[in-house]
Amino acid sequence: MAAWFRALLLGAFLFPALVESLVRHYKFSVVSKNFTKLCATKSIVTVDGQFPGPTLYAREDDTVIVRVTNHVTDNVTIHWHGVRQFLTGWSDGPAYITQCPIQPGQSYIYNFTLTGQRGTLLWHAHISWLRATIHGAIVILPKRGIPYPFPKPDKEKIIILAEWWKADVEAVINQATQSGLPPNVSDTHTVNGHPGPVPGCSSQGAGYTLHVESGKTYLLRIINAAVNDELFFKIAGHNLTIVEVDASYVKPFQIDTIFISPGQTTNALLTANQGTPTNPPTILTSVPAQNATPVTYSFIDSLRSLNSPQYPAKVPLTIDHSLFFTMGVGVNPCDTCVNGSKLVGDINNVSFVMPTIGLLQAYHYDISGVYTVDFPANPPIPFNYTGNSPSNLQTNNGTRLYMLSFNSTVQIVLQDTAVIAPENHPTHLHGFNFFVVGKGLGNFDKNKDPQKFNLVDPVERNTVAVPTGGWVVIRFKADNPGVWLLHCHLEVHTTWGLKMAFIVENGKGPNETLPPPPSDLPKC
Repeated sequence: MAAWFRALLLGAFLFPALVESLVRHYKFSVVSKNFTKLCATKSIVTVDGQFPGPTLYAREDDTVIVRVTNHVTDNVTIHWHGVRQFLTGWSDGPAYITQCPIQPGQSYIYNFTLTGQRGTLLWHAHISWLRATIHGAIVILPKRGIPYPFPKPDKEKIIILAEWWKADVEAVINQATQSGLPPNVSDTHTVNGHPGPVPGCSSQGAGYTLHVESGKTYLLRIINAAVNDELFFKIAGHNLTIVEVDASYVKPFQIDTIFISPGQTTNALLTANQGTPTNPPTILTSVPAQNATPVTYSFIDSLRSLNSPQYPAKVPLTIDHSLFFTMGVGVNPCDTCVNGSKLVGDINNVSFVMPTIGLLQAYHYDISGVYTVDFPANPPIPFNYTGNSPSNLQTNNGTRLYMLSFNSTVQIVLQDTAVIAPENHPTHLHGFNFFVVGKGLGNFDKNKDPQKFNLVDPVERNTVAVPTGGWVVIRFKADNPGVWLLHCHLEVHTTWGLKMAFIVENGKGPNETLPPPPSDLPKC
């Protein structure tokens, strides 16, 4: 949404040649480093001293092994956002869900295979708000010899959108938690770590510049690594051809503005076809309003799975678990907070309470007293979800999970509520891709709305934006045993408890059973 997205975005990204290999090894060192932005210097937590962090390159079906060593005083984990983690749930990364955090001075090896996946994803910290500065791209190339299902670009570029606070981000959220009030918003957005022009701060430059050659076509791998902001992305005077979202191919279409939520990725072809005079002026683009619903829907409604013989859309047509999840915020008592109350997030009126050990450990070792399996399949008290707020804004607290048998099919209606205020909720499901079969504004109508579902070529994603004052419906097959988090990817809402988790039971035999944890699994 920032006006400084420009037609010429500094520094071409060098795309390394990849040799044929089945196993790719990486080492991530979590370290602190000083950065100066907005004419202010602060120390941030990074991987390898980089912001954004290093790009992880691999090919479809490769095994990736990443040793993460923690050299800072914060606990840390890394989540490989969108990686299916089939039978490798111990490497998914969310703190206290699939693992205890990596403590200062300790290491953990993440080991996973990119089974049947190709495209752009991201990795980021998954504890507190550390992902504000600990994040980077995952580029999964097709198998060697397999072409893209769209014209081959001349070059590829990575564009990572993020947020920047002048203050220490951990201090920002800690202050908000203690007060019970919303946290301070970020001071600016960044493109590949560069903020835009700042009045009175000429030393910071004029943002990020992408050097292009006239007539060349570029594949832009666009990632929203922002903490709390959904963003529009456009380039002045150019259309973009969208070819993939969330590492799933789509039917190509042209558009001038992309809508992208935190945790989502979009691959777009850009042809530099406008010509560039010597010493060209910067051409600014018109910026959509923050509530530009038509612009948003123009993009979202154009997304369709490729659904080709090579890349079919395997949409579940029969449903074993039909779930209805309301998503919103509430107000709970808090004796130590400023107003004697605090804002909370909830799904079906349950605010998630983080355990003190990993849920996957507790499930695998049958440790009692850590969680219950009584998460409600429907709202406990139905109401006019997008109408006036109910008189009681309080929620229930609990570590309540929902059990799924192996290979069962699941449909979830994700319904926003107007409790306090309606909001958009970019919702991420760990361990699976899902198909977005329907969406709409207002309250979901179980009798009428299913008639409009797209069960032929719906877009396949791992993160979906539940519209403000509206709903989306997703479907997936629970074919990956483990404990898998479902949560709003606005970090403020996740912190408030707007999340839940599924337990997917083992199937039959070793190919349907989660192996035991690795020997170096961190301890709490």
